[in-house]
Amino acid sequence: MEHRLVGPGPYRATKLWNETVELFRTRMPLRKHRCRFKSYDRCFTAAEAVDWLHELLRCSQNFGPEVTRKQTVQLLKKFLKNHVIEDIKGKWGQEDFEDNRHLYRFPPSSPLKPYPKKPAYQKDVIKFPEWNDPPQSTSQENIPVRPVVMNSEMWYKRHSIAIGEVPACRLVYRRQLTEANVEEIWKSMTLSYLQKVLGLDSLEEVLDIKLVNSKFIIHNVYSVSKQGVVILDDKSKELPHWVLSAMKCLANWPNCSDLKQPMYLGFEKDVFKTIADYYGHLKEPLLTFHLFDAFVSVLGLLQKEKMAIEAFQICCLLLPPENRRKLQLLMRMMARICLNKEMPSLCDGFGTRTLMVQTFSRCILCSKDEVDLDELLAVRLVTFLMDNYQEILKVPLALQTSIEERVAHLRRVQIKYPGADMDITLSAPSFCRQISPEEFEYQRAYGSQEPLAALLEEVITDAKLSSKEKKKKLKQFQKSYPEVYQERFPTPESEALLFPEKPKPKPQLLMWALKNPFQPFQRTRSFRM
Repeated sequence: MEHRLVGPGPYRATKLWNETVELFRTRMPLRKHRCRFKSYDRCFTAAEAVDWLHELLRCSQNFGPEVTRKQTVQLLKKFLKNHVIEDIKGKWGQEDFEDNRHLYRFPPSSPLKPYPKKPAYQKDVIKFPEWNDPPQSTSQENIPVRPVVMNSEMWYKRHSIAIGEVPACRLVYRRQLTEANVEEIWKSMTLSYLQKVLGLDSLEEVLDIKLVNSKFIIHNVYSVSKQGVVILDDKSKELPHWVLSAMKCLANWPNCSDLKQPMYLGFEKDVFKTIADYYGHLKEPLLTFHLFDAFVSVLGLLQKEKMAIEAFQICCLLLPPENRRKLQLLMRMMARICLNKEMPSLCDGFGTRTLMVQTFSRCILCSKDEVDLDELLAVRLVTFLMDNYQEILKVPLALQTSIEERVAHLRRVQIKYPGADMDITLSAPSFCRQISPEEFEYQRAYGSQEPLAALLEEVITDAKLSSKEKKKKLKQFQKSYPEVYQERFPTPESEALLFPEKPKPKPQLLMWALKNPFQPFQRTRSFRM
């Protein structure tokens, strides 16, 4: 008997239901039985069905060895109610299945659960807002642009970057992030991170994104005690004092002398029953109904423990703070009770660990749809949660760091590089209308010609500059803007007119050189003689 491993993804509970039904129908042994002096072919007793299905579920990677016989009986009751099986007389739906010798058979066809139909989704990772995204009620085309008036000196300083005197730089203005922007960034990046861990194209079929509250995420990250337990702002949502005292009593057993409660035989069982009754009467499971599919989907990653822990961490951040706090306190109590060798038996016939799982699994994970395999899936999840609750109920540090860095990056009002914006300061960010590539190329080619020509003329006519400095600046200008320079100095002669050569004084001739202008070697020979 093999049960295929169903990985993470949408409708995982439905897939498990359909696969379990198909395995049960195709592999359950059938034989002839007699009942009240009558023979029936191809049928089975209730006890035989419980034995076979219990073994199948315990050997399955999707459910595990924690499945009990009682839970198998509950599943067979759902099978009978949904006409997966029927009694030997063809009755189903209203009959109550029990672990006995009653005869059952398979109907000609067992209905499988259909998959819900949802609108097609785009295979895109969730996009979080950018700092330069315009507000929803604002159009960038209607934002007034503040004109900047600069003289030639300012223009020269701004264009000295291109000329080469200072390194390249730019000035980036950012709009101020509102509280709603920050909350949206936390929500978007958290869901995007969960989608990546689960390896899904979309989260739309796993959870309703509209029901995810960004305030819950931020509260669960920052409003925590030194022990990592969530601190609630609304104290009316706290656990009742008597429930919290009972949980402390069992978690710290036998250190409960400070509780001033009478000790009698079976006292610990009554305290445990008090806690179980409170959690059993919650209106909604701690992991909530709308996150049921998300947590069930994560169960498909249990073969990869590290990834499963990471996915559970993110899913638990989506919980309401009061649910997360109750879950943290409950899991801590359950783990301490299981590890406490001094703890007396709380239930005859069950081990402590099995009792914890069976008692609290339904109040932790449960589905609105009663035909789902929620009992078996809840047992699987709670078992894994008990073994790894300290890691799972921590805030994922990598996610928190990446979001904080993102928010800090977007909160920088402006970024300045050396040499930029030397003489001009703007009181408010200036926005520009977006233009087409063709218009940009035209402006780049012709829009800056006149200011550059004016800048060149000012350099030419500046009497304060020495000839050496003026030549240096003109050479830099010619290298950066050859077209403008060529238009001003079309020929070498026009450039030469800017720096006329000064007449050089004639050197005085020596009288002895004029007397013997062509006899230099003769004197040398006479010197050697």
